[in-house]
Amino acid sequence: MRTKTILGLITVLLCGAGMLATLSAQSPMARNVFPADAIPYGPAPAFVPAGAQLAVLEGNPAGTTGDFTVRLKMPDGYRIAPHWHPHRENVTVISGTLLVGMGETFDESKMAGFAAGSFAYLEPNMHHYVKASGETVVQVHGQAPFQFNYIRSADDPSRK
Repeated sequence: MRTKTILGLITVLLCGAGMLATLSAQSPMARNVFPADAIPYGPAPAFVPAGAQLAVLEGNPAGTTGDFTVRLKMPDGYRIAPHWHPHRENVTVISGTLLVGMGETFDESKMAGFAAGSFAYLEPNMHHYVKASGETVVQVHGQAPFQFNYIRSADDPSRK
């Protein structure tokens, strides 16, 4: 009888430990998973025009170093003037169509459209500009700090 009781207690303890291990393993994952309908969007920073929403998914894009991933949700017709970044920019179009042009002057006739599922990366210092066709969501990842350098300082919304 005593042996059965000890075996029963050991079984209960092992099952409890297994459940705790499973819960512990799920907790970090739960913190690192963002279902599409639960993305924590908020106002975009002042260095892009008003009207867009930004969600920081991982890292600190304003930090001095480290990886980051953000999503930018733009309304139809939203534009970002010609600019460049000091670090490589990796962009995935999640929804909508992102129109992209290269150069120092915003010229819609020279823009190419990239539909949902498209991916592109821009090397440091590449001058480019964008426009949203339909509500458009892009995911950007790269190395911090994520900086916008406008070709014309008058185009920088944070200076207005």
